[in-house]
Amino acid sequence: MKSFTRFTGIVAPLDTANVDTDAIIPKQFLKRIERTGFGEFLFYEWRYEDGREKPDFILNREPYRNAPILLARKNFGCGSSREHAPWAIAEYGIRVILASSFADIFYNNCFKNGILPIVLPEKDIEVLFQKSNESPGYQLSVDLENQRIEDSFGYMVEFDIVSYRKDQLLKGLDEIGATLQSAELIDSYESAHKIFYKLEV
Repeated sequence: MKSFTRFTGIVAPLDTANVDTDAIIPKQFLKRIERTGFGEFLFYEWRYEDGREKPDFILNREPYRNAPILLARKNFGCGSSREHAPWAIAEYGIRVILASSFADIFYNNCFKNGILPIVLPEKDIEVLFQKSNESPGYQLSVDLENQRIEDSFGYMVEFDIVSYRKDQLLKGLDEIGATLQSAELIDSYESAHKIFYKLEV
């Protein structure tokens, strides 16, 4: 998993609340066994009609096609708990999602896949929509270490994140990788309690 420290990129404003996981990655694309290959199907039914791009959808327009920061409304990632949704988002190249709230399971799955979901107050979400709509190509810098978001025009807002989630992203570790950092302690505990198998790092 890629580490995350400070990141600057274009903001794609997706002005929709209650974006569910079926919209993020439709059910017909869930048959794959691998965790890869989902990026091209991100928001498929919003991006395409009869196999052709819908020109009015934000990610089909310049300069947002490869925007790594997604700005959305409340309750992003609601619906079914499919982990394919963050897989698709990560593979598409989105590293940060800004919203006033997230569905709990989706929110936690983001961290496992190197995506930083940031909860901001509604007033700040509104400010960012206004700025991104007024200035196509509007960029933000996200500083995870200092838990701060800023632009080049003087706007700045701080955000909260659970310390262990922050640490995992800074080090580029998923939950398995974080556990394996304590492999020696785990092996020592297992030996002391006669648990006869060894963690492979």
